[in-house]
This record gives sequence, C-alpha cells and structure tokens, in this order.
Amino acid sequence: MPSLKDKSIVITGAAGGIGAAIAKALAADGARITVADLSEPAARAVAGEITAAGGTAIAVAVDVRQRAQVRALLDEAVAAHGRLDVLFNNAGVAQTRPFLDITEDDWRFVTDVNALGVLIGMQEAIKTFKRQGGGGKIVNTASIAAKQGYEPLAHYCASKFAVVALTQAAARAFGKDQITVNAFCPGVVATDMWKTIDKGFRDSGLTSADNEAFDTFAAGAVLGRPSTPADLVGVARFLASSASDFMTGQSLLVDGGMVFT
Repeated sequence: MPSLKDKSIVITGAAGGIGAAIAKALAADGARITVADLSEPAARAVAGEITAAGGTAIAVAVDVRQRAQVRALLDEAVAAHGRLDVLFNNAGVAQTRPFLDITEDDWRFVTDVNALGVLIGMQEAIKTFKRQGGGGKIVNTASIAAKQGYEPLAHYCASKFAVVALTQAAARAFGKDQITVNAFCPGVVATDMWKTIDKGFRDSGLTSADNEAFDTFAAGAVLGRPSTPADLVGVARFLASSASDFMTGQSLLVDGGMVFT
C-alpha cells in the first residue's frame, strides 16, 4: 500500500466506532489526523490516544450541519498540518421508525446530518483543494442502506442513497481538477449506532430482546459474523492512498457479503 506519511486527513464523526478506528489506523501509517466530532471532549480523547502512540493529531468540535463550523474545521486542519489531502465524511446518525410514523422532524434530523452534512463537507473540501491548486480525495461513509431500502429505516436509507448520489455527482463534476470522490458501504457493524437502531426496533415492538435486530441482520452476512470497525480500516487506507488515484464515483460494499450488486 502506498505511504500515507504526512498526509493531512480530516475525519468527521471520529470520536468512536468506525471513525475512531480509521483515525488511529491512518495515524499509525504516518498521516496527520484531524479528529472532528460533535463532542469535543470525545474528539480530544481519540486525538490524545493517537499522540500518546506517537502519531500526530488535533481535535476539533464540529456540527457538520453548520457550514461555518465545517469551514472553520478545514481551516484549522490546514493551519495545523499545512494543507488538506483527504476528507472523510463519516459523521452520521440513525433512527428507527415504522414507515407510517416517520415525521417531518424525523426526516430532517436524519437527512440534515447524513446528507446535508456530507454535501457541506464536500463543498468546503473541494473549495480548499482548488485553492491548493487541485487534487485531493473525499471519502464518504455510506451503508448497505445506500443499496437497499429497509423498513423501519426508510429515512435513514434515503439519506444514505443521497450520499451515493452526491458521491457520483461530485466525482463527475471535479474529476477535471484531479479530485476523487468515493464512498464505502459498511454492513452491520458493532458500534453505538447499531445499539440505537436495535433499541428502536424494540421500542417499535418489532423485536423483543436485546440485540435481536442486530443479530438478525448480521446473520445475512455470508462470512458468518457481524463487522467490527477494524474491518473498515483496509478500504479506508486504500481510498485515502494513491492506490485509488484512478478510481472515482464508486461506492464499495464492505459488508461481509450482505448485499451483492
């Protein structure tokens, strides 16, 4: 795998789960990491683990729905690390609702973070890349829910379908600037987000036992187990490195064989 040494990489939603795993792994590869999260204390904790292990990281609080905050995040990363090379749009939320119970507020809550937040991050990163003279990478976290609709996760699925559409549209628009835009699509990953989803299934009366929804969905993986955040590190390394330079507009399933396309 080509080196990530001294690459300046910003990762949103990096205080736990997939984002934290990617941040720590890429820092171990020599990248300079900006750990961004809605919770500044949690972001600082991850950045502290990276620096304690000999890596380079700063922590920045950000609400990805707020353009001014995203702009400030990227400016802080450039000030600390000299430039921006890669943005991982990883921040996301999930919510479980029976289809007929989804409200306008539910829709806005999920799509404002998962879709609008990705759009804003992409727009501001592309402006930064172009100011630097062109070139750069954007990696978006989508989901198997970007490939198939699941009830009662319809609005979550819609938001992740939007991530794939934004990925493709930006790839077409900015390839001439040597900016690549790709996404990866996790399956059932053992994170706090899935705890939220599982609780939603129980609260909706669709399941009755702890982890029942998680176990049921995970049983669909042909590799025979649910995913862990560490399972996403390899594809993150690939998409952040020069190994993926001639790839753009793609959404890679990393789900243990849950969805075949």
